[in-house]
Amino acid sequence: MSNANPSYLGQQNFAGDTSALFLKVFAGEVLAAFQKAVVALDRTRSRMITAGKSATFPATGRQAAYYHVPGTEIVGNPIAQSEQVVTIDQLLVSPVFIADIDDAMNYYDVRSIYSNECGLALAYQLDANILQTGLLAARASTAVTGLPGGASLINANYKTDSTSLAGGLFYAAQILDENAVPAEGRTAYLRPAQYYLLAQNTTAINTLYGGSGAYSEGKVTSIAGIELVKALQLPTTNIATGPAKYQVNGANTAALIMGQDAVGTVKLMDVSMQHQYDVRRQGTLMLGRYAVGHGVLRPDAAVELKTA
Repeated sequence: MSNANPSYLGQQNFAGDTSALFLKVFAGEVLAAFQKAVVALDRTRSRMITAGKSATFPATGRQAAYYHVPGTEIVGNPIAQSEQVVTIDQLLVSPVFIADIDDAMNYYDVRSIYSNECGLALAYQLDANILQTGLLAARASTAVTGLPGGASLINANYKTDSTSLAGGLFYAAQILDENAVPAEGRTAYLRPAQYYLLAQNTTAINTLYGGSGAYSEGKVTSIAGIELVKALQLPTTNIATGPAKYQVNGANTAALIMGQDAVGTVKLMDVSMQHQYDVRRQGTLMLGRYAVGHGVLRPDAAVELKTA
């Protein structure tokens, strides 16, 4: 009896690696899952660098105007200058190992499941680091002479009462206005419990009051001109592990409101995929990775709502 001629679904044009096409699909699925899940990166400042371990973001104070007295010399007003240095973190990876024998015996496609989980893990950690940095921004003093620092608003009912929470968002908008933070690009990050609390507030979604959203769909898009975003990554505990620069106590946090300039991200290596067949272990190691870093840029563009 002659041997069968297998048709390798992952091989390209009958030549080369029998899983080449699978790996490309896996990489694309990881990137798609990452892009779909990440919520904070595009709402903050980011910069790509090709080499080095950090990047500098300039910070400037405000200019003043005055009435000129005829005949007096105009010599110019000094503007306070500073800078914020954002450093790259260690390489973050999300790996998965698929054994040949398991892949052969398996009757359903696990690649899409694994790739989705890798992308979600990378997105979750990136957002978590950005939002933890945002909380630190709201609690930080200014880096530029003459500018205000971050702000924390306290109300014991922020987590349980939608009216109090909505009022806190209006108060945060007022603070950002007074700090001359642009209205465009303001975002409020809330845990699902607080988001759906606002979605049940009929005033927040009532179009007669200028509200927007849908009670039937559990959606509320904005309050006080601030976009509302559900963020599982907003901490609810004391984060005391991981890189020290992201550690923060979020046990009392109800919401984080930020303008685009509150937090900066530096990318050295964007999200990418690697794969390696290991003949000694008879399987393929595939992983998603990136090398980025986050830091506080403008504390005056961050406001925290907390219960204590």
